Amino acid sequence: MPRRHIRVTGAAEAPLRAALRALRTELEVPESFPADVLAEAERAAGAPRLPSYDATDVPLFTIDPPTSTDLDQAMHLSRRPGGYRVRYAIADVAAFVGPGSVLDAEAHRRVTTLYFPDEKVPLHPTRLSEGAASLLPGQTCPAVLWTIDLDADGRTDTVDVRRALVRSRAKLDYAHVQKELDAGTAEEPLALLKDVGLLRERLEVERGGISLNVPEQEIVERDHAYELAFRAPLPADGWNAQISLLTGMAAADLMLAHGTGVLRTLPAAPDGAVGRLRRTAKALRIDWPHHVSYAQLIRSLDPHLPHHAAFLQECTTLLRGAGYTVFRDGVLPEVTSHAAVAAPYAHCTAPLRRLVDRYASEICLAAAAGQAPPDWVLAALGELPKEMAEGTRRAGTVERECVDIVEAALLKDRVGDIFDACVVDVQEREPTVGTIQLEVPAVVARVEGGTARLPLGERLRVRLTQADPGTAKVRFAPA
Repeated sequence: MPRRHIRVTGAAEAPLRAALRALRTELEVPESFPADVLAEAERAAGAPRLPSYDATDVPLFTIDPPTSTDLDQAMHLSRRPGGYRVRYAIADVAAFVGPGSVLDAEAHRRVTTLYFPDEKVPLHPTRLSEGAASLLPGQTCPAVLWTIDLDADGRTDTVDVRRALVRSRAKLDYAHVQKELDAGTAEEPLALLKDVGLLRERLEVERGGISLNVPEQEIVERDHAYELAFRAPLPADGWNAQISLLTGMAAADLMLAHGTGVLRTLPAAPDGAVGRLRRTAKALRIDWPHHVSYAQLIRSLDPHLPHHAAFLQECTTLLRGAGYTVFRDGVLPEVTSHAAVAAPYAHCTAPLRRLVDRYASEICLAAAAGQAPPDWVLAALGELPKEMAEGTRRAGTVERECVDIVEAALLKDRVGDIFDACVVDVQEREPTVGTIQLEVPAVVARVEGGTARLPLGERLRVRLTQADPGTAKVRFAPA
């Protein structure tokens, strides 16, 4: 599921870097790798465990942001009698990282790649994550290769997964892909991304799933003042995400059929969270009739419109109850579904950036071969949900604190100014304290200091009392 993305560009970059460095220090973010981990990564890069099956004849391609070099996935799409064939190669991290190694221990310490507006803190040394293990074009490397056959409606017919040698032919970016698809000049493997993506989106609607087309939030400096802009995702972003989603659903089904696995689960959103979103919609002047479901509303929004983009950002709050559910020996868990996917789902397509995906791949490989998962995988399953919860919590903290820092930078020269806002949350024990959503710019912040109960769901004029990137906090008071 997509998360909020924030980038810093232009002259706005300079005053934020010190605050971001301080945040990394405060959160004890591990930036440099120990020497023994780097040395082991170097050795592993030169001598990975290579599979016997050769699929280098499959002309795979990747779709990522232009500057990305940690490429987890490569695909090839083709027609077959009565439908489509999706080949999806996932970086085989286990070919480089042995169980019990110092690389393995360091990955368990880090759990996920952490993304800051100015840099990322990787899960694995870049010699692997952006080098030998990455599905870079022209590089032959080991991968976990999924072959998923779909019928004419895009429904899954058969699934196969095995280790394979692969070689990507091209590194594409979203803008280039969208341009080719719009112009009708894309060759069939790429042109089919639209066909298959649209079919999978229709099936998502049918089963009640939701994909959030969350815009990238960007703070830029214009005329010596900060502004907040949104870079809306392209349709190609969504079609590409559907291929990853398809694979995660296939992985979950394979695990459930064989009785051992680790699922990404999400309960239905509580009424209070949806109620808060309704108040946010009101603040942003988005019409949300009571007979319209959350899923229907999301599909009606245009991420190119700033107030819709801001609302989509806030919708990510409904994903915060997601967790990892382990099961084994045929004893299935009570909850197996992911509410946003509206189906069982597993994280398995980003092993360069997320620890659990390496284990999910191993379980699926074993299931497809009719074998038990490796002992080292089974031994780790008990602690894996707790590790992932802690790593995900830290990633969430990084995200929230970075949002605070960026929004403080946006407003730092406007202390004392008056803004139009809407009250989207009020503390039960302190009804004079709550949360507001500004109309312009699209900022969510704390409001306090008044003497009267805040009018929940109503508009309110507020004065900015604090905005300092160094403290990472924005505060308002009723005007």
